[in-house]
Amino acid sequence: MKVTVADVVRAMDAIAPPHMAMEGDRIGLQLGDPGRPVEKLVVTLEVTPSVADRAVAWGADMIVAHHALLFRPLAEVRWDKPRQAMIAKLVAQRVAFFAAHTNLDCAPGGVNDVIAERLGLVRPELLDVTGRDRLVKLVVFVPTSHVDVVRQTLGDAGAGHIGAYSHCTFAAPGTGSFKPGPGTHPYIGQEGQLELVDEVRLETIAYERDLDRVVASMLEAHPYEEVAYDVYPLAVPGRAFGIGRVGALPEPMELEAFVDLVRRAFHLPHLRYAGHPRSRVQKVAVLGGSGSGWIPHALAQGADVFVTADVSHHQAADAVHDGLAIVDVPHAALEAPVCEGVARRLRDALGPSVEVRVDVEGVDPWRFV
Repeated sequence: MKVTVADVVRAMDAIAPPHMAMEGDRIGLQLGDPGRPVEKLVVTLEVTPSVADRAVAWGADMIVAHHALLFRPLAEVRWDKPRQAMIAKLVAQRVAFFAAHTNLDCAPGGVNDVIAERLGLVRPELLDVTGRDRLVKLVVFVPTSHVDVVRQTLGDAGAGHIGAYSHCTFAAPGTGSFKPGPGTHPYIGQEGQLELVDEVRLETIAYERDLDRVVASMLEAHPYEEVAYDVYPLAVPGRAFGIGRVGALPEPMELEAFVDLVRRAFHLPHLRYAGHPRSRVQKVAVLGGSGSGWIPHALAQGADVFVTADVSHHQAADAVHDGLAIVDVPHAALEAPVCEGVARRLRDALGPSVEVRVDVEGVDPWRFV
């Protein structure tokens, strides 16, 4: 079966749920037709004219990127301006474009988890909680003969998660009544006759973002032609998500040695940092991209050092005076490693009919002498 742009969008929404994006962020499908087939897919950090040229030359049908192609409204599209000409070329070649930005930063397995993993941080937690997944309660009425199969189906579809436990439900017996109308094909009973059936009220919880999938699976497993079920919003706070991570090194080390660990982890020839080279560090905060706005959060979490990008002179100096060392990694180098993980997960989700290529060359504009 052909994979379409819409299929890629669904796969990316599972990897980086849209509701995790920061307010005002530009994410999602920015170019393309959801129904267009996809056989070749490029995953990149940011689309530059050279990345676009390589994608078109390869015959790519779609590009998935971390940074948006269209962030501010375009006042014009001119062929004599390189970035606008690049957009025109992608449109002319019918190359779809999808962006996952701060939602990929916040998502499990996204930008910040990849950074924490590269640095070997132990038990990383959220640096800043930016939201929580909303919970709902799903109640369905099931004949006793099918309680086990519906219960299993709900859990397999992602419902019933409480902490580290899955497939959590509650069941209470009762009696259901119904009269099949003209033209019905009831699983139990006959047309025009009132039926009383031993049923079970089966209830569980689900994340609101998973509800459509959970309900669809439940309806498929349920034997009734018309299924009675209820959905209630819950005030109970759901799972937290957020930006950045903070965790511990397995053993404390001097700042200078840690900076060299970061340099090697991201395959860099050099790094700049702020802080005393011999200061002791063990608790580490990380945030992919421009993270200077979260220096207060790193301090509040008791971090010894903050690994991020695009920190200014005054921000670094103030942080050091407050007792927080800063490691300033080039923006692209810090975020680019997530692309391989996204590509791997897309290959798993889309199957062998889609060829997925990673292209993160030429993204970082900075050079050093």
